[in-house]
Amino acid sequence: MTVSTTVHLNFRGDARAALEFYRSVFGGEIALVSYEDAHNVQDPSEADQIMWGQVSGDNGFRVMAYDVPSGTPWEQGRNSFFVSIRGTSAEEITSYWKGLSEGEGSTVVQDLAPAGWSSLYGMLRDGFGVVWVLDHTAS
Repeated sequence: MTVSTTVHLNFRGDARAALEFYRSVFGGEIALVSYEDAHNVQDPSEADQIMWGQVSGDNGFRVMAYDVPSGTPWEQGRNSFFVSIRGTSAEEITSYWKGLSEGEGSTVVQDLAPAGWSSLYGMLRDGFGVVWVLDHTAS
């Protein structure tokens, strides 16, 4: 048996934009199913929101997301989770950092730079409120 984990992010109306942004940074294929596509519309104003979405890349990157319906409690939270991207290529990590940090509304928490445990480490909050931690691991 093989097990893998995938980060599943919950949004309130921003899942499509977030997944499109993550695809622009990490590459890969995007799959989107709206509430209308799934014939599961509870509120007509939310028909085009994402009931299930995913970005999946050949580089191993995978993230899922959906829009929490307005009738369901949801709070973005503060530091409730980090998405950690670790890689053996400093160039690849730097490229991801550049894409994420240049996104609209992104705020750098810790610049991408050498740290005591890694040749590169950085943390930022993107415009969707997701905190990303990127680091380079020795191969």
